[in-house]
Amino acid sequence: MINRESVAQSKRWVVKIGSALLTDDGRGLNRDAIAFWVEQLARLKQQGIEIIMVSSGAVAEGMSRLGWKKRPSALHELQAAAAIGQMGLVQAYESAFQQYGMMTAQILLTHDDLSHRERYLNARSTLKTLIGLGTIPIINENDTVVTDEIRFGDNDTLAALVANLVEAELLLILTDQEGMFDADPRQHQDAKLLDEVQANSPQLDAMASSSGGGLGRGGMMTKLQAARLAARSGSATLIAPGRDPQVFAAICSGTKVGTLFIPDKELLLARKQWLAGHLRLQGKLHLDAGATRRIEQAGGSLLAVGVTRVEGSFHRGAMVSCLSPEGREVARGLVNYSGEETAKIIGRPSHQIESILGYIDEPELIHRDNLVLL
Repeated sequence: MINRESVAQSKRWVVKIGSALLTDDGRGLNRDAIAFWVEQLARLKQQGIEIIMVSSGAVAEGMSRLGWKKRPSALHELQAAAAIGQMGLVQAYESAFQQYGMMTAQILLTHDDLSHRERYLNARSTLKTLIGLGTIPIINENDTVVTDEIRFGDNDTLAALVANLVEAELLLILTDQEGMFDADPRQHQDAKLLDEVQANSPQLDAMASSSGGGLGRGGMMTKLQAARLAARSGSATLIAPGRDPQVFAAICSGTKVGTLFIPDKELLLARKQWLAGHLRLQGKLHLDAGATRRIEQAGGSLLAVGVTRVEGSFHRGAMVSCLSPEGREVARGLVNYSGEETAKIIGRPSHQIESILGYIDEPELIHRDNLVLL
């Protein structure tokens, strides 16, 4: 059961900080606030918590540097502001984390990167490598190349997709509000702060405000939608006040702060169900008896050595079906190599993959985290 106490024990957080907080409501980067957040995040990291940041602020910082008072609507102006502002944003984070001996890494993503399965796996592998190296990945939407057709629309959505991507236990959205209220507190003085809610409760829709600030693109409605998106893969979401100096300590102690959105399912089960139902099958892998037992009984990954035949033409990251020697479908999963590459390495041990293909991406054909038993 996910609650405040279990959230306090979470070991992988995606932390999203909005534009209003980062830019002091449009007056340029609030470096004092950034220094405070970095200090708190560094403490969390020292406690063994893995941190992935999703940071707004590039467009707002660019607007400040350009002297623009109003967010432009023209896409090319937004892209120009983002390109200029990204420089200051990254410099601010890098210099702040360096004081604690921590490395940062910048990652810019578009929606296309996470909807295209090969790019999805590439982004996932890169992020997990960076986490393993002890760095703090800082992610933003790639505003300089994004188009209306592929843009996330707001960094709340991006943060939720990143939580799905890295299987984060907690998505923390820091905002200039106390959390989510049962009515818009700017219009209703008697509005009450929600404590713990089910992310998919239909009653929340009428409570969320669809209006955002002048700098950001999202309001409380986008945060609710992000919480629901994160819940699809089992991540809890906490919308919390970013200006509260005790916010991180409160989360780690299980104290009530902000609004906690609870997913319907546990993390790994929910993610695998999402994978199973979200993607169209693009190929088939026929397994030998040993590989079938390894998957069904031991919960292991699928190795190339256990595959006897490949059907279909597919790219890396495709969803493929795994069949027993009798033709029974035992599992589905995201494959780490294309159909052509898979055909070359089946029946071979993992240590031979590099000599056969000229490179090795993953030692497994399908990692167990991307494998759904049927």
